[in-house]
Amino acid sequence: MSFLLGSANSARGNYQVSNSLRWNNPSDDNLAITFGSAGNRRIFTISAWVKRGLMNDDHALIGQGGTASGNPRGLLFFDNSLRFTNNTAGNSTDTDVNTNAKTRDPAAWYHVVAAVDTTQSTNTNRVKLYINGVHQTSLATATYPDEDFEMNWNNAVLHTVGRYPNNDAYHMDGYISEFYFIDGTQYAASDFGEYDGDSGIWIPKNAKGDLTFGDNGFYLEFKGTGTSQNSSGMGADTSGEDNHLAVNNLTAIDVTIDTPTNNFCTLNPLAAEAGFTFSEGNTTSASSTDNTTHGSTFAVSKGKWYWEMVGATHVDNFGSGIVDVDDYIRNIGYESVDSYYFNSNGDKITGSSVTSLFGNLSNEGHLMYALDLDNGRFSFGLEGTWSNGSATQSTTFNTGYYDFESIPDHYYYIGRSQQTGSATIARFNFGNPPLSAMGNGHSDDNGYGNFKTAVPSGYYALCSKNLAEYG
Repeated sequence: MSFLLGSANSARGNYQVSNSLRWNNPSDDNLAITFGSAGNRRIFTISAWVKRGLMNDDHALIGQGGTASGNPRGLLFFDNSLRFTNNTAGNSTDTDVNTNAKTRDPAAWYHVVAAVDTTQSTNTNRVKLYINGVHQTSLATATYPDEDFEMNWNNAVLHTVGRYPNNDAYHMDGYISEFYFIDGTQYAASDFGEYDGDSGIWIPKNAKGDLTFGDNGFYLEFKGTGTSQNSSGMGADTSGEDNHLAVNNLTAIDVTIDTPTNNFCTLNPLAAEAGFTFSEGNTTSASSTDNTTHGSTFAVSKGKWYWEMVGATHVDNFGSGIVDVDDYIRNIGYESVDSYYFNSNGDKITGSSVTSLFGNLSNEGHLMYALDLDNGRFSFGLEGTWSNGSATQSTTFNTGYYDFESIPDHYYYIGRSQQTGSATIARFNFGNPPLSAMGNGHSDDNGYGNFKTAVPSGYYALCSKNLAEYG
């Protein structure tokens, strides 16, 4: 059995989402469009699926307006709630609706909707916020626009997905999928998603053909990998309106296969001791704090799993492998007898036992991990070769030799330890690589993942579709 942290989801419906776009807060990633003319400024809808990365900052899903100073206006995650704002003139905020519900699970894909119609006579119907299909009526702030009020949204001004136009802050961090901007219709969440009949989980549905997008509407599926503002770009509009968005600070590797219908494992900021910083959609961790550990968003107790890592260091100061969830929760850390690590000095470690397998990792050394919890076994590889015992290596995965055997039947995080010394960076590839050099088109037997080296037969990427079958 396996589990995903908190409200993380795994869609089972017929509609399958292929791609998402990964956003890195420090990089100011964004997509931008300035409409040539104003659309309907009274009635519009924004819908998107989001998997959040960092939780310690406010992040804009979309913002609008010029670059001049003034109150920010947008749809954002503010103090981990969902907030919609507008100010049309100066610093006066005419609309501010903020949920009490929180979105602070980095393992979960959330569906969020802001549905606006200021022609409604009842003020609470003028701005509706939805999270995972539920209309949010418990609000921390509820300032509604006047009836028939014309907002700055959908005006002939700059709109930016992933940041505020007028503020060098609130940059998005995490993943966005299935982004809709609708000009002229107030849709409900049920127009974009539905409850799965078997699990009761809120999942996406194929909505494109049932929607009227309007002149300024757009739909972002993130299937393109180009950087130009056209139909091949990451900001390509596939609604049929050809409202393509300009691409800023994003590259092709940011188009990922981590989606609300196949959720991939990432690193978990909520299962991390002090000192770690996370980036690139929680696929990268950095630390210089001694004797600290972090875990992953998935924990597994059975199945055969494969992942890769690049360590940007060659000094003996970090390790990576698996750690028992119960031991981690008790803050025993990577020195627990039920943790199994390979460190940057080329050793395998469990408890106080240290055995040499390889030499020191080279700078950007590439590690492979094959975890067999059905039989309690764990193997490591380096730069395309697998350890075979007695410090020998082979490019062929050896099913007769394992670096660790008789691993107890527990739940395990995929983890990383910062042991001693200077700052180190580790980049994990659970199938959605953070660097182009970490993806070489290799997938598992089910066709999931993008890995640098071939996946051993019978081992699988840590994603929700594989977990449903093998975990």
